[in-house]
Amino acid sequence: MYQMHHVDRNTPWEEIWQAMEVLVQQGKVIYVGSSNFAGWHIAQANEAAKARHFMGLVSEQSLYNLSARTIELEVIPACKEYGLGLIPWSPLAGGILAGTKEEGKRRQGGRSKEIAAKYAEPLAKYEAFCDELGESPADVALAWMLHNPVVTAPIIGPRTMEQLTGSLRTLEIKLNDEQMKKLDEIWPGPGGTAPEAYAW
Repeated sequence: MYQMHHVDRNTPWEEIWQAMEVLVQQGKVIYVGSSNFAGWHIAQANEAAKARHFMGLVSEQSLYNLSARTIELEVIPACKEYGLGLIPWSPLAGGILAGTKEEGKRRQGGRSKEIAAKYAEPLAKYEAFCDELGESPADVALAWMLHNPVVTAPIIGPRTMEQLTGSLRTLEIKLNDEQMKKLDEIWPGPGGTAPEAYAW
């Protein structure tokens, strides 16, 4: 998989796809994905690929978690429409959604502390909700993400084997509609997809 993290926005898609086609022909790449693309970038890229009879993008890697849900406006609908798998990065918001009770076990940089302070109120509600469920905040955050059928593989970045094996609990958590609604109340998204989220 060749994941395009940065592309020259001034280069025509025909040229980008020509280069990707060569990589596929040489056997160096099988699939091509994108990272941090807007919904319209995904549409542009895949329409240009379709015109060349090329597969186009198969995945999109975006910032996505309970506290950062902007991609619900256009990126997730574009992924769904074009059949891309979403690979969210920072699904635990740099560790903030792992819970403050685990703070002593986590590395806390300056940015993480700023984010924790900014989200102090929803974090307190979130951790209380997770306590009610009897689940860890990290596992609930990942289970919420996996509830979305477009999400294929959150990038979790464990630093220890314990963190990796602990994350497997996420796969057993099934959140019901009421629990999903509660999470939306604590961490409101943009209100749906564009343009309905802001035009009606």
